[in-house]
Parts: sequence; C-alpha cells; structure tokens
Amino acid sequence: MLKVLVIGNGAREHALVWKLSQSPKVAEIYAAQGNAGIASKAKIISIKPTDIESLAAAAQEKRIDLTVVGPEVPLSQGIVNTFGNRGLRIFGPSKAAARIEASKVFSKELMQKYGIPCAKSKNFTSYETASNYVNKQHCPIVIKADGLAAGKGVIIANTTDEALTALSDIMEKRAFGDAGDSVVVEEFLAGKEVSLLVFTDGSTVVPMVPACDYKRVGDGDTGLNTGGMGSYSPPGFFGSDMVKKVKETILEPVVKAMAKEGYPYKGVLYAGLMVTAEGPKVMEFNCRFGDPETQAMLPRLDTDLVDIMLAVIDGSLNKIKIHWRDDACVGVILASGGYPGKYATGLPITGLDTVDDDVMVFHAGTKSNDGRICTDGGRVLTVTALGRNIAEARDKVYRNISRITFNGCHYRRDIGQREVAG
Repeated sequence: MLKVLVIGNGAREHALVWKLSQSPKVAEIYAAQGNAGIASKAKIISIKPTDIESLAAAAQEKRIDLTVVGPEVPLSQGIVNTFGNRGLRIFGPSKAAARIEASKVFSKELMQKYGIPCAKSKNFTSYETASNYVNKQHCPIVIKADGLAAGKGVIIANTTDEALTALSDIMEKRAFGDAGDSVVVEEFLAGKEVSLLVFTDGSTVVPMVPACDYKRVGDGDTGLNTGGMGSYSPPGFFGSDMVKKVKETILEPVVKAMAKEGYPYKGVLYAGLMVTAEGPKVMEFNCRFGDPETQAMLPRLDTDLVDIMLAVIDGSLNKIKIHWRDDACVGVILASGGYPGKYATGLPITGLDTVDDDVMVFHAGTKSNDGRICTDGGRVLTVTALGRNIAEARDKVYRNISRITFNGCHYRRDIGQREVAG
C-alpha cells in the first residue's frame, strides 16, 4: 500500500486527489498545501508548493512512495530533480524539460527546429525592436511573455495600438515581472481551440481524451482572460482521427525532439492546439495537467491513475492499456466577484451539501474557518458532472450550480453550449 503526496491547492489538485483515492493501491494521501475540499480526502501538510527542500524533507520523513506535482512553478524550479536526487519517486518532468512551458522562446525554437506545426513567430528581448516589428505586421497579432505568468501572459491584440500597449506592459512596465524579459510575437491562428494531453515516459506517448476550455471571463467569450472558466470533454469536432494525427505529427515528434536535445520528457505533456484550415497547430505546450481540463477529463478515466503514473516513472508505459469512459463530462467554474481583477476572500459558501450524489464539486480557492467553508481565491469551485452526452452532463451541472452560493459568485452559463447547439 502506497503513501501519496499531491502538491498544489487548486481544483486540478482536488481532482487528482479524488482520482488517486480511488486506487486500491493507495493507503494514505497527503497534500501541500491543499484546500478545504482536498482536506476531506487528504492529510494537509502546511508547506508551500515552491518550498522544494522542505517538501522533499517531509516526503522522506513520511516515507512517501509517490509524489504528484500539480502546478508548473515547482516543476520549473526543479522539484523533480531535487526529489530524484533523494531517491524519491515523483511524477513530472525535470527542470530542463519543464522549459517547454516555462520559456515560450525555448518552446518556439524547438518547434521551429523540428518542423512541428505552430504559428509563425519571432522572439525579442528589446521593446524597441519588438515594437518596430509589430508596426510592420497585420492584426490581429499575439503577444506572449516568455516566462510563466499564471496563464495571463498571452494577449491577442486586435489593433497595432493594442499590441504596442501589450509590449509596453510586459517589457517596460513589467506586468509579469521577469517573465517579460523576452517576448514572442506570433501570427494569430484562426480556428477551433482544443487541448490534447498525453502521458509519456520519454518514449511511449499515450493521448488522453481531448477537452475544450474557456479562457474569457464572460459568456460568448467576452471580457478579460482568466485561468479558465470551465471545460468539457469530448469536443465533437475533434475525433479519434484528429487525436491520431496530432499524436503522430506533433506530440510524438516533440517528445523525440526533447530526448534528442538531451532533455527527456516524462510526465504529462499538454498541447494547446488550434485546428486551422491547414490542420492542427500548436499554440502552447504546458508541462503538467491543465486546469480546468483535468476536472473534465479525470472523471472519464477508467484505468488506475497510480498504475499509469508509476509506469511513466519506470519507463514502462508501453505495458499499460489506458481505458476511458464513453460518457461526456462538463465542468463549470464558480468565481469570486471581481475575478480576474480584485476580489474579496473569506466569504461563506452555502449549498455544498445539497448537490446531487453524481455531481462532483472540486475545490480551488477555499478554506475552512471555524468549520465553515469560505472563499479563498479567484476561482473557487468547479462543479462537474458526467452524462451520456454533453447536453445531459451540462444539464446536471447547471441544475446543481444554482444550489451553491456565496456573495459575488459568478460563472459562465455557456460552457459546452456550442456542442449542444451543433
């Protein structure tokens, strides 16, 4: 029987804890730092996800058999290297491999070198040079901060003025700190957006079920970008033939490229794709499970997640057969008033005990105050349900969301709607 440590405190990590707890091989689950929902299934360790040395020491002390890393920051800081050097089994890519997300410049140069389909782009370290280039381009155009910016360092500029403002915000005003030391300016890709994640042990690549997420805060894809306001799986426009094509033309080639460059990639690799008239192209790679996609994907997983993760670590993924449910899944984010801008915390949440038994509520920004669950972040909860199709799953979610309330709560009402509308 295994002791498992999950690092992170969002709804993604709650979904991971929930799925890992279903394994008959798991005896105990710990979480650092967790949240109020995670605390119902795991023992909380009060160590920040970025305090890598303390986490490694705690894992040794508690004799943790498997550590699972949710967020990208500790991965980019080398948590897998630190744990590995101590003989601790950990699921995720090394610091060098995590650069595929941590540096958009690195990622674009890798794709361009190996002919992996992606948007045309140029990299800049000077605001003046970048602005001169932008002035000669057609809009819309995409401006990306090179480093990690909590999902908010990508700006789609519809006019040259918007593009120049984005460059100034990133490179001169340092809106995202050191993440703006370099920028990537790339062509705008038109089409349908989809996320395809894979498990890989550095050689074998096994796709998960595809999902779509919603980044804008408002219905109809209006308002500011967020960390994600909801997700659904599967998208009708991205069938098994497209999954196979992306595996063969994008995901297997990039895993081979990473190995050839001396940065073998093990863990979850996330491809953010745009299905264009010319075929699927990469918008971004992430080095971990997506949020909110994970909340809509893991409920569809039939295979023991522990078996998959251990096979990835051991390099034996080719010996595992991964099965997924045919059911569809929809997840909708409940956010704090004002998110993605300023918002209050500490607001009591009511109605969590009134949802249907077959509806999952994954906690993100929550904490327990004197036995009451309160808000503690911008994205607060993900309400998730399975159904025979998107319409049925969607109906379950929205029927139950209305039972959960906190002051200022807001959510999108159109998650999955385009699938139902056809």
